[in-house]
Amino acid sequence: MLDHQQRPADGNPIPGQPAPPACVPAEPPVSADPSSLARHTPLMQQYLRIKAEHPDRLLLFRMGDFYELFFEDARKAARLLDITLTSRGESAGERIPMAGIPCHAAESYLAKLVRLGETVAICEQIGDPALAKGLVERKVVRIVTPGTVTEEALLEERRDNLLIAIAPLGKTLGLAALDLSGGRFTVRELDGIDSLAGELERLDPAETLIPEDWPAPAPVAGRRGLTRRPAWHFEPDQAREALRRQFGTQDLSAFGCEHLPAALAAAGALLNYVRETQQTALPHIQSLRVERPEQFIVLDAASRRHLELDFHPSGRAELTLFGVLDRTATAMGGRLLRRWLRQPLRNRGILEDRHRALEALRDTGAFRRVREVLKGVGDLERIVARIALKSARPRDLTTLRTSLASLPALQEALCDLDTPALAGLREAVRERPGLLDLLTRAIVAHPPPLIRDGGVIAEGYHPELDELRQLSEGNARFLTELEQRERQRTGLANLKVGYNRLQGFFIELSRSQADKVPADYSRRQTLKGTERYVTAELKAFEDKVLSARERALAFEKALYEELLETLAGELPDLQRCAAGLAELDALANLAERAETLGWCRPELSDTPGLRIIAGRHPVVESVQDGPFVPNDLELTPERRMLIITGPNMGGKSTYMRQAALIVLLAHIGSYVPAERAVIGPIDRIFTRIGASDDLASGRSTFMVEMTETATILHQATPTSLVLMDEIGRGTSTFDGLALAWATAEHLAREIGAYTLFATHYFELVALPETCPGVHNVHLDAMEHKDGVVFLHAVKEGPANRSYGLQVAALAGVPKAVLSKARAKLEALERQTHGAQPHPAGYQLDLFAECEPHPALELLRRIQPEDTTPKQALELLFTLKRLADG
Repeated sequence: MLDHQQRPADGNPIPGQPAPPACVPAEPPVSADPSSLARHTPLMQQYLRIKAEHPDRLLLFRMGDFYELFFEDARKAARLLDITLTSRGESAGERIPMAGIPCHAAESYLAKLVRLGETVAICEQIGDPALAKGLVERKVVRIVTPGTVTEEALLEERRDNLLIAIAPLGKTLGLAALDLSGGRFTVRELDGIDSLAGELERLDPAETLIPEDWPAPAPVAGRRGLTRRPAWHFEPDQAREALRRQFGTQDLSAFGCEHLPAALAAAGALLNYVRETQQTALPHIQSLRVERPEQFIVLDAASRRHLELDFHPSGRAELTLFGVLDRTATAMGGRLLRRWLRQPLRNRGILEDRHRALEALRDTGAFRRVREVLKGVGDLERIVARIALKSARPRDLTTLRTSLASLPALQEALCDLDTPALAGLREAVRERPGLLDLLTRAIVAHPPPLIRDGGVIAEGYHPELDELRQLSEGNARFLTELEQRERQRTGLANLKVGYNRLQGFFIELSRSQADKVPADYSRRQTLKGTERYVTAELKAFEDKVLSARERALAFEKALYEELLETLAGELPDLQRCAAGLAELDALANLAERAETLGWCRPELSDTPGLRIIAGRHPVVESVQDGPFVPNDLELTPERRMLIITGPNMGGKSTYMRQAALIVLLAHIGSYVPAERAVIGPIDRIFTRIGASDDLASGRSTFMVEMTETATILHQATPTSLVLMDEIGRGTSTFDGLALAWATAEHLAREIGAYTLFATHYFELVALPETCPGVHNVHLDAMEHKDGVVFLHAVKEGPANRSYGLQVAALAGVPKAVLSKARAKLEALERQTHGAQPHPAGYQLDLFAECEPHPALELLRRIQPEDTTPKQALELLFTLKRLADG
């Protein structure tokens, strides 16, 4: 039958080939209405019934060796995948648009669709085509969405693939996040859209679930992979029951979320969605972790972008902090390191444990041996998830086996290291000889990619399988003996006995000998120059062998599924092992970075303030050719704000960002790029650096700048670290200066946050005179001939000029433009200060009172009512001379 054999002849599966001319009809409505279905063929009726259940998803409809798409799905897939759009005959009197992909290559096509944000329903043949009377039974066995993929080919190795759900409940927003490929499930409650925007920036989800009746705010509405779900899926009571069933508990108090209704609503909606798409149990999702803001150093969305933690606008990973840090040996270690970087901790106990672990690994050199062993460890975290979902492939199990075989060497590498963190990890990655022995006995050394091909279960694992294989494979001697006997019986010396997969077993003779064959030979196939025959004896042997092969393959599949069930019983232990390996990898990586880059262990203090000796910017130092100029920084309760002045390109932004990055690195448990760093309590890091617009939302550069400034002024606290760069530059000079002054004064007087405030408004250097806790520092530079040399050294006191024209010259601005600019600058200075000379390098003071111009003084003394026409004319000439200088 066509629906379960090869693809129809009018379909062209080869991507990129031109489509044959076909009349592509208008799209019929996707409906399961009986009166509508009656107009179609039985196969199309089956398709349309299934498609009606998944109207918004691409339906991959299994037909033999291909997944086919029809109607509008076919048009869309042809466009997205660059495959041929053709047609499949007629149904209801119309040609049917069709496109298809080979089943064996489906993963590569699915990967592309997922990257494009598409959702795909996979409809398989669940009946046996050989036994089907009429149509083969089909059903959707899985729904592939961007947030629920687990296959290795569909995932980025070193980035989590997160599905999140947002549940608005009054003024509270519940947020749940699940990494299905790793089994991590977290929830939290947020108090506003700004907090949600920061979390979305941190999580960077592949797919986001929201209620269909919720008017999503801008940070949500513009995200990729937005999926709307019925509002009743977000009911807290229903969600609580779904979670209770998943974890097998009477209530959720053990997870600390019993009294978080918005978070529970999001978690329940997410869990139901995953069950619906996977069509299977989720045994690897065994717990729920509540995240609370006070556990972490908070970074809003803008601050994450400005600090370029793991994303750079250029797309170059080496220009990010993660790009400098990540030298992990395993993909799961890299993902964990990224999570640490995105969510710095405030828990001093955990951070001190990590610092001690790094010290032990670095000082003993043990990190080298640990990293060497870890290079032989696979991505256990994702392999364990596939075992739980019954989608693990044979080579996943060999990777698991190899990884378990590495555990003794890790134990040896860690045996002499006595710190709390490493002791816990040593227990997590303890040897598991029972599982290793099972996998060694069960799986061959180099299995094929898929179990359907057979040859996965090792010889000796099960005697019944060995016996079936002997029956199916032990045919060589029989065929040799049969060939000899038939040659003797017929007297035909050229007679051969052979086999191929299409025709089975046969006796082959040349055509010239066809008249000499015995009467019991039955012709099986005629070829050019040869004839092929079969005898009753050969046919009986063939039936026995093929039956044994089919039984052996079926039995092997059953043994494989049984093996997955056995491994699934060890899921909690395997998950602990995977988590331990990932953390050990992240710590060994940080130890290597500390050793290679010359970083120091930070001191986390209870005393307020921040003191950095010879701090460096880790990214700038790694990419620049020359040596990096380190700088000190000291912030105390008496020295809370630094007004930073100096030339463009002098290093103000680098100095500010390196302070934030050093604080952040210390709070992931890393060493830091400095000679010494003493860091007091910090609750948040805010940055307002750089210029960008948001045209899609109708926000100019200045509007974005003011929005980010407003966020800082509303949310910063006395223990926040605030970086402000060039506030007010997007508007007129006086407006900008006024805003910069008021912002700095509010941060210093009302909030008292630790603040680095870079500016080109030199009027702000007067702020320390009236505002306690504010100090001036500047980035040093010196003029050389017509240029400027940046010294990048931070010194106390204000700068005395900006070197703007010199920087413009370095940028390649034409000399004619620079000459006009210099002349205009001199004219502005004369206009402001009259004819009086001023010191070289003097900067205009926009708040200073100007000396009165002689022409203005003369105008003030004139009495128009007492002036004759002749006097008026003389005064006009006098004013003209005064104005010309």
